[in-house]
Amino acid sequence: MDVTDVATARQHPVGLAELARIPVRRWRESLAAVALVVVGALVYLFVLPATYTATTAVVVRPVVTDPFSVPSGGADRAVNMTAESGIAGSNEVIDKVAAITGRESSDVADALEVETPVGGQVMRFQYAGHSESEAVAGANGAAQAYLNLRRGIYENQRAGVLKSYDETISVVTAQRTTTQRSLPGNQSTTNPSPRTSALLDQLRALNDQLATLAEQRSKVASADLSPGSVTSAARAPVPSTRDSAPLILVAGVLGGLLLGGLVAFVREALDRRVRTSAEALAAVGAPLLGGVRRNRGGQPDESDLRYLVLALARWVDGPQAGPLVLLSAAADEGRERITAGIAAVLAADSHEVRLGVAPESADRMRLLLLDAQRRTPPVERVASKLSRPRPAPVSTPVTGGGGGGGAGGPEDTVVIPAVRKPRPFPAADAANGAVYRSTTTDDRTEVIPVTRPAEPAAGGGDGWEVRIGAGRVHLVGLDATPGAGLTVLDAPPALHDERGVRAAREGRAVLVAARDRTRVAQLTRLTERLRAVGVEPFGLVLTGDGRG
Repeated sequence: MDVTDVATARQHPVGLAELARIPVRRWRESLAAVALVVVGALVYLFVLPATYTATTAVVVRPVVTDPFSVPSGGADRAVNMTAESGIAGSNEVIDKVAAITGRESSDVADALEVETPVGGQVMRFQYAGHSESEAVAGANGAAQAYLNLRRGIYENQRAGVLKSYDETISVVTAQRTTTQRSLPGNQSTTNPSPRTSALLDQLRALNDQLATLAEQRSKVASADLSPGSVTSAARAPVPSTRDSAPLILVAGVLGGLLLGGLVAFVREALDRRVRTSAEALAAVGAPLLGGVRRNRGGQPDESDLRYLVLALARWVDGPQAGPLVLLSAAADEGRERITAGIAAVLAADSHEVRLGVAPESADRMRLLLLDAQRRTPPVERVASKLSRPRPAPVSTPVTGGGGGGGAGGPEDTVVIPAVRKPRPFPAADAANGAVYRSTTTDDRTEVIPVTRPAEPAAGGGDGWEVRIGAGRVHLVGLDATPGAGLTVLDAPPALHDERGVRAAREGRAVLVAARDRTRVAQLTRLTERLRAVGVEPFGLVLTGDGRG
């Protein structure tokens, strides 16, 4: 695979199916997130105390000096609703509600909410209590406390204005009294003096001022200081947090799915696994020899193993035969099953296979090979019948005396059949463990197959062997001396054990990766380590279910 192929493999488009497949693959994280959110919703509904929310609506009115006048446009500008909202949430209102409900002022401040719609003069008091009665009392009490506070503020303002008018009127009245006393008593009204005319003008001005002040005072005194009225008082029944329990549970499930998908994508980004063959090829840079699926029993598919052996046949049966080393990054990627399956398929095709394993995995490999023997029983070798020419009978002349025992009589000839000797053991078949028994009464040779232990090999192998089909699998150690037949090595996890890599330097390395299990980072690190020691991966085997 060249650089262009690697770049093409890395540019794998991600579609909607892939987006949905990631949460399904990470179903544990998704299910845990859903369960966590649903449990939180259940605790909120049935463990925590219910919250009842009551709402009271209040219409705010401005100060009107003439209640019968037509209001001008822009009624929302007549009252500063921002200031009124601040008054509604003041400490005085909160203390009043705390006294009514019997709760702490801090709790009342958290439970009370004032809403002021834009462009209107309506205020809504929402109070969240632990019971219906508390919620209703809190909302109505907050609205009434606000109205009373606002009325008190306006009354204090009017009292201050009236006091100012009264003081001004008192001063003007005192000035008028002083002016009146300054007028001469015997002055003629038809021809007053200049001084008298000035005093009279001043007196008339003071009288006009007193009349204006009295009129303004009367307007202030008659102003309507009503702060507003309650248009919709809170009353039972009021909504609570348990009224929409099914909707909350559905929302919890949907929220859990969303959170689970997010967690799955985060885990996928942090812990990237091999999902497709393109990702595996991009990480290894070696050709894909085949994909081996699992059947219902968890065993490798037999047809996939045979196709894999066919892909390896060009090298296994070639002139440069050497050990075939199967490597994997971790121990849970199905390498042992693939190795045992390859050895079993080769043995079923009449090959003598030397299977090298580490001492710690010898017992597991024996079980796998015995299971393969149950699926593919041994095939008995029977020698074919060959037509052989029978030897000519050997005639032995016997001379006996003729009648009367005279000499020179005729000679009698007696034919004695020769006894056939048994055939010697064929050297090739005897080496393979076949024992031949021959008899003198029949031309057939009976073959009795036996299984004999092989010579112990160095490196932890015990020489155990098993017949599968027409061939054998000899279990030897990883560092066993080379022998006749094909050699397949099951290397331990190569990221933490270099024994398999040492053997791969003398043969061909085949990497085994498991779909949805092998981490891309581990596979890349293993490939880099192999190339660093001079081992070029021969190919890649992808195990597990799914589409490549």
